[in-house]
Amino acid sequence: MFNHMNKEPNDTERYPTLTEDGRRILEFMREHPAAPIYRNHSGNRLIATEVEELRLFETKIRNSQVGWPAKGSPDWLPEFVKETFDSVPYYRSLGSPPIRFEDIPPISRADFAKDIAPFVPDHVDLKRMINFRTTGTTGHPILIASHPAVAGKYLAFHKRAMDRFGINLTHGAGQVGVMLLGFQRKCFTYLSVTPTMNESGLAKINLHPQDWRHPDDRARYLDAMAPEVIAGDPISFAELLKLPMRHKPRVMLSVSMMLLPGLRMKLEDRFACPVMDIYSLNEVGPVGVFDAHDGGHVLLQPNLYVEILDDEGNQVEYGQRGEITLTGGFNFCLPLLRYRTGDYASLSFGIDAPILIGLSGRSPVRYRLPTGNWINNIDITHALKSVALPHFRFHQSAEGNVTLYLPAGDMPLAATARIGLKTLFEDDVIQIGELESEDKTIQYTSDLEGAME
Repeated sequence: MFNHMNKEPNDTERYPTLTEDGRRILEFMREHPAAPIYRNHSGNRLIATEVEELRLFETKIRNSQVGWPAKGSPDWLPEFVKETFDSVPYYRSLGSPPIRFEDIPPISRADFAKDIAPFVPDHVDLKRMINFRTTGTTGHPILIASHPAVAGKYLAFHKRAMDRFGINLTHGAGQVGVMLLGFQRKCFTYLSVTPTMNESGLAKINLHPQDWRHPDDRARYLDAMAPEVIAGDPISFAELLKLPMRHKPRVMLSVSMMLLPGLRMKLEDRFACPVMDIYSLNEVGPVGVFDAHDGGHVLLQPNLYVEILDDEGNQVEYGQRGEITLTGGFNFCLPLLRYRTGDYASLSFGIDAPILIGLSGRSPVRYRLPTGNWINNIDITHALKSVALPHFRFHQSAEGNVTLYLPAGDMPLAATARIGLKTLFEDDVIQIGELESEDKTIQYTSDLEGAME
């Protein structure tokens, strides 16, 4: 179904509605003397009718109510289940949907990794479908089925998140709206425009020096582009802090990996703008935005139902921790039914939307203290929250020693991190090691028996 041998599209196919303003901003971003080496080509691929539909979608999403009754489920759920069982080969093979929603067998990333094709509805136009591979950190690389209109819808949820903090984007024609940052040895980089923002520029760049003619060009280019929004992850943001960039964006979005409060505060102090922590998955898009006032990640999607499940697949009581499990979403190429994300939190109900409390990526890990008591990996996160760590790994050996692995460039933070860990562990069992990879890694691990219980 997914053909990687398709011919390379031309600019007309990449940007079907491109105007002269759009051409100029693309040329400005590509030809600037300090521009990076753009290694890939991409584009919005949106036709005119889809652009107009996205504008209407954005208005709807920004004004929608999110949630469901605390003792019930969304009113759209029964029809969504029926349509999914009717149109998706994987579910059609199971027969009729069960009477109880809770009896639908959950799926996981491993199911998608085997073969994504059975999860794509029959009616999706394969000629317009786009797909991309995501490696993640769980050992299950997957191919995600998507569509240009699905990719275009992300902005509506990001704007809904910004509405919560009183941020209204204004950049349009002739300006750079969004700069996406990476910091990896190999990174997909490209240029595009955003049609619903009057073709403001969009670029994905890699801050790794090997993608630039001169390392100093990184700050020069960012200052020249002056993006209204800078999005990235804690790793790329930590590298950004090292650059002598003068430009201050309106807002920064952290859209991957856990953002510790210490790093968020450091970014906010340096760039004098809000830094929003968005919980987002490639499979379903933006799920929630962290709001300190509400104590967690407030849900963003009106057509996304969240369950919290235990290891046996049973719903836990509200307020209890378990695995975040999703149904619905806006990706019509990949409708989800009880998709176990591998991320963990508890669920509560706020004034205007449900909230994920204590969000942590992947299965929780327990750590044994010298007293013999066990603590959760969330306690490690809390112990390190004042340290501006962009990336780390924490491991406990079978003997009970613990090692905090840091990137070589963050070793000056080791002493402060050790102070935080000494609130939990005795000094002689704490070790500091160097993290070998700049890329994403499984954050919490242990060799102790019982650590995953």
